[in-house]
Amino acid sequence: MHRIPGCEHISRGDFLSKLGLGIGAAGLMHLLGEPEVQGSQADQSTKRGLPGLPHFAPTAKRVICLFQSGGPSHLDLFDDKPVLRERFNEDLPDSIRKGQRITGMVASQARLACQPSKWNFSPCGQSGTKLSELLTHTGTIADDICLIRSVYTEAINHDPAITFFQTGSQLPGRPSMGAWTDYGLGCANDNLPSFVVLISMNKERPGQGLLARLWGSGFLPSEHQGVQFRGSGDPVLYLSDPRGLTRENRRWMLDGIQELNQQGFARIGDPEIETRIAQAELAYRMQSSVPDLMDLGHEPEHVLNSYGEDVHVPGSFARNCLIARRLAERGVRFIQLYHRDWDHHGGIHERLPPMVKDTDQASAALVKDLKQTGLLDETLVIWGGEFGRTPYAQGSARLDAYGRDHHGKAFSIWMAGGGIKPGMCYGETDDFGFNVVNQPVHIHDLQATILHCLGIDHTRLTYRFQGRQFRLTDVHGQVVKAILK
Repeated sequence: MHRIPGCEHISRGDFLSKLGLGIGAAGLMHLLGEPEVQGSQADQSTKRGLPGLPHFAPTAKRVICLFQSGGPSHLDLFDDKPVLRERFNEDLPDSIRKGQRITGMVASQARLACQPSKWNFSPCGQSGTKLSELLTHTGTIADDICLIRSVYTEAINHDPAITFFQTGSQLPGRPSMGAWTDYGLGCANDNLPSFVVLISMNKERPGQGLLARLWGSGFLPSEHQGVQFRGSGDPVLYLSDPRGLTRENRRWMLDGIQELNQQGFARIGDPEIETRIAQAELAYRMQSSVPDLMDLGHEPEHVLNSYGEDVHVPGSFARNCLIARRLAERGVRFIQLYHRDWDHHGGIHERLPPMVKDTDQASAALVKDLKQTGLLDETLVIWGGEFGRTPYAQGSARLDAYGRDHHGKAFSIWMAGGGIKPGMCYGETDDFGFNVVNQPVHIHDLQATILHCLGIDHTRLTYRFQGRQFRLTDVHGQVVKAILK
């Protein structure tokens, strides 16, 4: 075999990698023309974001998304329907359903009987927003939130619906909202991730699991994926030094690994190697920043009390809400909270009150805390799930004990701060809470509005993948300008 001078140490894998990069790049340049800034050249962008972003002056510097996994019942929390009480146990009119699909869990029922809420509703705040009597704490921030009662989605089951809410597609594999935000705007704190995820669950029931791809980077470089902080033990896995390893030795070892990675990148040119280098350095800095972040010892007692007694329980929704405020103070760009077990096909009378107890006080406290610290005006807070629940009962209709199936045709969320008009309601459903009849807000519209608040034109934040430009909102989405200041 003849050897090429100077290439004695190039492995077969290196050779094929270099060959593939050269031929592949040449072929793509010929077929696709010069890539856009938001395309392949963006792989070289720093953690400060893409050139030219934000596209216009943002009204929010960050997002805190309080996602309620399982589908909270809008009809028992946010959207009062007296007609359901008047027509209790009557069949849902065909003129309302209009032949629209329903899940297999109720398709075999003999009837779809109208099911009113067990709980009363009353006006709250000067705005007079009607909320369920369960939401005693949310009622105290009625003048700070915008309640949207006209959200809708095409998804009818949990995983596609959650995936749609978080990534803009019902199919797995797309980047999450937080990843898109990090990709476009970069980080504002070199010592913490730009995209942080916190997960809590009902104390009695774990609820359905959540897959890490929901906060993944999809086809974006992996540096943009969310970093999950845990409720117990080390907040981030493998962040602590092994026993017996000094800080100096850790730095020495890291420098050696980085040098090897730099050599590998020089040979192969894989951008994921650069990601690995950057993430290792971030992890080293987080060893100092994360313990301080998670230490609530210096929080005033009145602040701790405002979030409720669960604030002292690691991994609780209340504690995560307070940590979210601390992350916001430190410049984290996208803070994603998940709370599980809102999937109430039966036993709403027993299961809904504990869920509200888990989340109501802490959600309201977070908004008040941000407002008191001057952060609410520049922080967009979102509360909602992947869909709502049906106005008909799953099983028999009963006044005090009932369940509801999945319902994506109409449901409610609320937003606060970050350029959103406070103290208003937007959108309307029919008398049964089944269809949107005024000011509809599709999931893509919601995503477009979130990006708009961050100063991003959702049609211009794109990434070339598999031959075309992708974006969070795909080819859809309109900014809901009526809810913006």
